[in-house]
Amino acid sequence: MNKLLFAPLLALGLGACAPTQSVVQVPTFEVQSVRLTRLSLPSGPNPALANLTLRLRVQNPNPLPLRLANFSARLVIDGQDVGRLELPNVALPARGEALQDANLALPVTLQTAGAFLEVARGRQVSYRVDGSFAADLGVLGQPTFGPFTLAQGLWQQPAILPF
Repeated sequence: MNKLLFAPLLALGLGACAPTQSVVQVPTFEVQSVRLTRLSLPSGPNPALANLTLRLRVQNPNPLPLRLANFSARLVIDGQDVGRLELPNVALPARGEALQDANLALPVTLQTAGAFLEVARGRQVSYRVDGSFAADLGVLGQPTFGPFTLAQGLWQQPAILPF
C-alpha cells in the first residue's frame, strides 16, 4: 500500500478514537422568586394545602434551541421534602433563556407543616429544588439530565400569618 495514502487513513482512524466533548451542555436553573400565597387547614374531606408560586429562569448555553420535557422535581425546605413540582415543556431559544412559572398546591402533612409555618411566619428558610429533565433535541435524541440540585437558596417573605 502507498505510504502517502496510509498516513491520512491512520490519522482519521486515530482521530475517531479520541475522546470528544459532550455535544449538549446542561441548561441552568435559577429561582427568580418563590412565594407562599396561602396556607389552609384541613376541612372535611379537603386536605391541608400550601399554595406557592415559583418562578424559574432557565438558560440554554447551547448553540441550538431545545425543549425541556419530562421536568420533574422536588421542593425541599430546611431539609424537609415538601412536595413534587412539575413544569410543562419549556422551549428555550439557542443561547437564550425563558421564564417559567409554576403554581403549586402542595399537601401539608405533619412532617412538612413546620417548614410551611416558618415561611408563613416570615422567617428565613433554606430551599432546594432537586430534579431531572429530558432535553428534546429533535433528530439528535432526548438525553436525560439529573437527578441533581437545579437551584437552591434562602427564602424569606412577609408574614402571611399573624402568629
